[in-house]
Amino acid sequence: MIVDRSSPIPQYFQLQTWLMEQIDQGVFNTGDKVPTEEELVEMTGLARATIRQALRNLVQMGYLNRKKRLGTFVSDRTGIQTKKTMIGVLVPDIRHGYAPELARGAEDEAANNMHSIILCNTDDLFVKANVHAQRLIDLDVSGVIFVPTAAADEKNESILNRLKLRGIPCVLADRQITMHDADNVTTDNLEGGFRLTEYLIKNGHRRIAVTLSTLFSTERLRLNGYRKALEAHGIPYDPDLCYCNNRPFVETRFMRYANQILTAKKDVTAIFAGHDRIAYAVYQEAGKLGIRIPEDISLVGYDDLPSSGSHSVQLTTMHQPIYEMGRESMKLILKRIRKEEVENTQVTLKSYLVERNSVKAV
Repeated sequence: MIVDRSSPIPQYFQLQTWLMEQIDQGVFNTGDKVPTEEELVEMTGLARATIRQALRNLVQMGYLNRKKRLGTFVSDRTGIQTKKTMIGVLVPDIRHGYAPELARGAEDEAANNMHSIILCNTDDLFVKANVHAQRLIDLDVSGVIFVPTAAADEKNESILNRLKLRGIPCVLADRQITMHDADNVTTDNLEGGFRLTEYLIKNGHRRIAVTLSTLFSTERLRLNGYRKALEAHGIPYDPDLCYCNNRPFVETRFMRYANQILTAKKDVTAIFAGHDRIAYAVYQEAGKLGIRIPEDISLVGYDDLPSSGSHSVQLTTMHQPIYEMGRESMKLILKRIRKEEVENTQVTLKSYLVERNSVKAV
């Protein structure tokens, strides 16, 4: 069986793999003509578009070559270097947050297109990202997906410029670099912050504290969305309810912020945490203080990490399509490699509110 229709593996990829095996095993030798599209349709029952995708990928990989009006033939690959198929992926920390889902999405899309990834943890440090970027350049990767670090925009931009100088396309994932038109795949964090805050307001909350890091473009936009929602509903912005810093996430730091919010006697009825890991820090501190969520105070997060629905109090949060973000980033890199895109591309994916049991109407 050439193609297993019950398999979750894309059908074009199954056909592509089968043809590669036939070539590698000598069933089709150098110079041999492979079955035509019509013959492959008859052999497999697949749609012509599916067959064309498999053949096109094998041409790009150097397995096949097309001759006008003659057909498709097995290439002579002896002594010819295989096309580059390695793509670097720079993420903050593969153990935590959204990075595992983003990397998995990128890797799945890469594998479907016969590419592999080199995964690099930056720990949100420019120094580490800079070293990894140079190693990827030395390895002559064909592209890079980069989640900008906690450093200043100018430093992150220097990595982009170095890759560009070497002719290596780069796509920014999740975060953005201010005033830079690099290819980017993200979500509408401004709208997400607005909708999450408005949800709290519609549940009767007016004294809403916010805690996040303004170091990253994503959380700055969420903060702006929070402020716009307050303004839209006639609620004055109170800077005393903004527990923010411009440093990377450290759980104990945000537990201290949570303690200040929960003990400050400022009539706060709800907390907007900049992402789910911050929300969990608030949840832990509230437990230590004997404060119940949502009975005593409501809490919302952002990202919808897998752990968000697994605690006794399940978190209301804004779902980000992180897996899709990884896939779309890889799709964009592959288009750049194939020179299918000319203009700089900004892809904005849709988020949606996930309502659980961490918010109480007041």
